[in-house]
Amino acid sequence: MRFHIKAVRKPAGIVEAVLDAPSQADAMRIARAQGMHVLSIAAQQNWLPARHRREPAFPLLLFTQELATLLRAGLSLIDTLESLADKEQQPQHKRVLDDIKRALHEGRSFSQALGQAPSAFPNLYVALVRSSERTGELAETLSRFIAYQVQIDQVKKSIASASIYPALLLTVGTAVMLFLLGYVVPKFSVVYEGIERPLPWLSQMLMLWGRFLAAHQAALAIGACGAIALCWFALRQPGLREQLGRTLARLPGIRERIFLYQLARFYRSLGMTLQGGIPIIAALDMVQGLLKGAMRERLRQVSVHVSEGHSLSHALEESNLTTPIALKLLRAGERSGNLGQMLERAADFYDEEMARWVDWFVKLFEPILMTVIGVLIGIIVVLMYLPIFELAGSIQ
Repeated sequence: MRFHIKAVRKPAGIVEAVLDAPSQADAMRIARAQGMHVLSIAAQQNWLPARHRREPAFPLLLFTQELATLLRAGLSLIDTLESLADKEQQPQHKRVLDDIKRALHEGRSFSQALGQAPSAFPNLYVALVRSSERTGELAETLSRFIAYQVQIDQVKKSIASASIYPALLLTVGTAVMLFLLGYVVPKFSVVYEGIERPLPWLSQMLMLWGRFLAAHQAALAIGACGAIALCWFALRQPGLREQLGRTLARLPGIRERIFLYQLARFYRSLGMTLQGGIPIIAALDMVQGLLKGAMRERLRQVSVHVSEGHSLSHALEESNLTTPIALKLLRAGERSGNLGQMLERAADFYDEEMARWVDWFVKLFEPILMTVIGVLIGIIVVLMYLPIFELAGSIQ
């Protein structure tokens, strides 16, 4: 939600700002963190309920790439943001950039300006920028985030692209079977009505299903569309998505892959934050949101162990958040002082292993799926022609 705030802040006096926050309490907290004494706060009204309104996501990666490029070209931060705002076509995105410029003109730091739009800039991003403000290496930090985000997006795209062909195959196979059952089978049932000889039991059941589909096509189509819409709506609910994720995580074979996938994201994010100059305790707190369920609880134990003086490799080993190969890399990084690089190298290893597993699974699943669809279609065709075969045999 967006909140319009009127507040007092030294030395600017009375200022107005628009903040993105999940609730009014969060907006108040963000305002106080930016040194504002809030006089009034009001939620900006929208005609549609928030859960039915889907605004386009802020293009964080593209924004960061363009920002880093213009900063390297020698433009100041204000000029860079003005250039990006001038070219922006989406009103929501342009408003975010205008709010950042306004905050900078009011004397706030870049990280504080980004922090007023948490829906566009995650805490991890804001923390990296805040760290770069101390070192003066904003462009290098942005480049590090770009490499991090590109790698994560690449893993997601590889998984999505691997699922396209099986999904297409399943859709086409289902459509062919529905066509046979709903159109071809009823035509055959009309032909068999004049035959005095009783049909085989399986063929009778097939004809019954075919006539039922043909007689209730509209109702079944509406029901199928309703079921698809219900599933789509259910999957948009965070609670149901988490429950589905926990169910998948219990499946043998899938559980290990989900663990490695989350571990790779965790290692890569932690490595990037450490290389950005963020202290390890703060970095561990920032990346907790990347892990789910029991793994998040284990990460809290890691933070406790590290705060007590243990090394990161020891804490991860005690909490079962590492593998033998990653453990050796982390220990080598701790000895050489390159822990951030070793974390990213371990994440690369996990990503490569995940890519190999996805490739193996797709190569195994595709022929199995084709075989199952072919067998089902073959059974339908055989049951359609089975009475003809029996009739021909009886005539002979």
